[in-house]
Amino acid sequence: MPQKDPCQKQACEIQKCLQANSYMESKCQAVIQELRKCCAQYPKGRSVVCSGFEKEEEENLTLKSAS
Repeated sequence: MPQKDPCQKQACEIQKCLQANSYMESKCQAVIQELRKCCAQYPKGRSVVCSGFEKEEEENLTLKSAS
């Protein structure tokens, strides 16, 4: 049986916040920050819900290297 994603709870909280705020991301920054904190605690690949942040970080590093 696969292990539960360690940041699943935070991801669900983001969804709830977005739904409650007409998908205005700016109103959910605190909840998004909590997910980022959770993701920072685990190695890459450990959390499926963190994969978007990991991809974002890689793209930012690539852009910085190119400039």
